[in-house]
Amino acid sequence: MFLTEKTSGDLVEIISVSDLFNPYRTELVGRYNCGEEAQGSDKFQKARLSFLSGEGLPRC
Repeated sequence: MFLTEKTSGDLVEIISVSDLFNPYRTELVGRYNCGEEAQGSDKFQKARLSFLSGEGLPRC
């Protein structure tokens, strides 16, 4: 699943989808999707991510 980072507009591939659906988690593991090679994984704040349409993530 891909989301957009609000500040930069970069695509983020979500690795831990279960963290995305867990309302008690504020972070999730993903990696930037840029270039031809796979990037290293990193933690992202849910508040800084949105759907590709620009809509924010739901709170619950």
